[in-house]
Amino acid sequence: MVLTADIYLNTQQNTIFGISGKFMRLGGRIQAAAEVLGDILERKTPATMALRDWGKKHRFAGSKDRSAIGNYVHDALRSKSSIGFRMASETPRALALGAAVFRGGHTVDDLIKEFAEDQHAPSKLSAEEQKRLKGSIQIDSAPDWIKADVPEWLWPMFETNFDEMAVAEGQALTARPPLDLRVNTIKSKRDKVLSSLKAKGLKKTEISPIGLRVEALEGDARLPNVQIEPEYQTGAIEIQDEGSQIVSLLVDAKPGEKVLDYCAGGGGKSLALAADMENKGQVFGFDIDKRRLSPLYQRAQRAGASVIEVRQPPSESLKDLVGKMDRVLVDAPCTGVGTWRRKPDAKWRLSEDALERRNNEQRSVLKSAKGFVKPDGGLLFYVTCSMLAEENEAQVYAFLEENENFTLLSAGEVWEEKFGVNAPKPWSADGCTLTLTPAATNTDGFFFAVMERTK
Repeated sequence: MVLTADIYLNTQQNTIFGISGKFMRLGGRIQAAAEVLGDILERKTPATMALRDWGKKHRFAGSKDRSAIGNYVHDALRSKSSIGFRMASETPRALALGAAVFRGGHTVDDLIKEFAEDQHAPSKLSAEEQKRLKGSIQIDSAPDWIKADVPEWLWPMFETNFDEMAVAEGQALTARPPLDLRVNTIKSKRDKVLSSLKAKGLKKTEISPIGLRVEALEGDARLPNVQIEPEYQTGAIEIQDEGSQIVSLLVDAKPGEKVLDYCAGGGGKSLALAADMENKGQVFGFDIDKRRLSPLYQRAQRAGASVIEVRQPPSESLKDLVGKMDRVLVDAPCTGVGTWRRKPDAKWRLSEDALERRNNEQRSVLKSAKGFVKPDGGLLFYVTCSMLAEENEAQVYAFLEENENFTLLSAGEVWEEKFGVNAPKPWSADGCTLTLTPAATNTDGFFFAVMERTK
């Protein structure tokens, strides 16, 4: 379908970016969402790429239009199974319609009216679609894996891990995520940033003492773009989920120590560690993927984190660090189950083969990282953004069985010391390791364990 700005945009609304004072109408946005969902589900295009490609082909669409379309697409993917059950279909059209009504706050009457008036909207609702959108099929009658919007093959693992809370944990992963910021204490303080950005709807995070949050918005609303603000440009804040802030703080890095962030990626945790160390000591950022590591140079400079030293792959570049690190952080490659709120398409691409590959990579990275921990008191931290025991506790226990010179410590004690006894409590299957989840801690899902090298 060829769409033109003159007839595709709503002439009754306000100006955006000078495009003749027009916005896309609701029907056009739903149709666009269905087209993007088709690209994602039928051609296996990653959601970010599919939305970007649609935007390039339809440059008349303003930022509010693209944001609304993105909301429908991501809501549909977060709740694909439950919407599909209620609509008796997982076609892109059915998912887009379901997302607009079940998640987007629109009514069936809204859709009927808009579809009748907008020639670029989807075709008119059938009687069956109207009935289903009005709630003729309730989710209560669905199997638990559908209620939870967890892939069926993964449900037994998920249910084993969370028992009677499994459905609630899965449903929490279908919610829209908030926008979380970490205040860079090298350059500023939380109260100062909160005051200067109060117009953005920020509030203090419940657990992290250095975090600020804009709660997830409903309907077609969009979160503020903080990257254009002076506080971001000058390094006073970074975008970082509260869960990631928390696990960085649990490393409890001290000023003057030597710390290796072995799987640093873009460096978010390296930056947090440097700030927690008051920019005193050394933080070595390393990643086997040079491309993922490259943003850390500029980010460290903007943050004023002069203690960060980037070490490029291959791993031979770390030879001088063997046995010398006070703390080694392994943010291991994983399935990313804990990030499904932000990357919902990854949920439906995940396979048993992919899980097995990640398990192998986790074992390999732990084996490689352990040698950098100094004997007699050095600490090894194992972190994932997964919520599966197969990637978390199972990996830690297997590592401890093979490495008798490492001992599991209690992370719960550090939690209470850092965040207090009244903070929301993460999951803990053994009283030592911790699992943060959207339902338990209102953060992305993260696993955290700490092991001490005794000799």
